[in-house]
Amino acid sequence: MNYVASVSVAVMISAILLTALLRKKDVFRLFTDGALDGLKTMLTVIPSVVGLVLMVTLLQQSGFLTFIEHILNPLCEKCGFPVQVLPLALIRPVSGSGALAVLDNLLENYSPDEFVGKVASVMMGSTETTFYVIAMYFGSVNITKVGRTVICALLADLTGIIMSVVTVSLFL
Repeated sequence: MNYVASVSVAVMISAILLTALLRKKDVFRLFTDGALDGLKTMLTVIPSVVGLVLMVTLLQQSGFLTFIEHILNPLCEKCGFPVQVLPLALIRPVSGSGALAVLDNLLENYSPDEFVGKVASVMMGSTETTFYVIAMYFGSVNITKVGRTVICALLADLTGIIMSVVTVSLFL
C-alpha cells in the first residue's frame, strides 16, 4: 500500500508538470503564485482561529463551562447524557476549531474507546458549525433574514447531539 501511495504521488506530480509544460506555462511562477495565495489565505484565517481557541480556553479556564456542567448535571444524568461532552455540544455550533480543541481535551482525559470518547467523536461528526456556515453561505449572497434557518439548523444540531448518545448507547 505504501508503494501505491508513493507511485500515485509521483505520477500525479509528473502529470501536472507535463501538462504545464505542454501548455507552455511557467511552472515555477504558477507554483510561487499559488504559494503566495495560500499564505495570504493563512494570514486572514489565523487571527480567527487564534481568537476562537483563546475563547474556548478562557471559557474552560475561567470555570464557566464547569459551572454550566454543574447546573445541567442533574438533567443530563436523568437523560443518560454524559455531562463531560456538554462543552463540546455548546461550542460546536459556534466554532469548529474550538470544538476540535474541546474534543482533543476530552480524548486526552477519556479514552476514545470509553463511552465519553465515543459520544464526543460521533457528536463531532454529526453536528455542524452552524453559525459559521450560515454567516458564510448567507453572507456571500447578501441574505439577512436567517431567523428560521438558525432555528432549523440548531434543531438539527440538537438532533445530532441527542442521536450521538443514542447511537453510541445502542451500537457501540
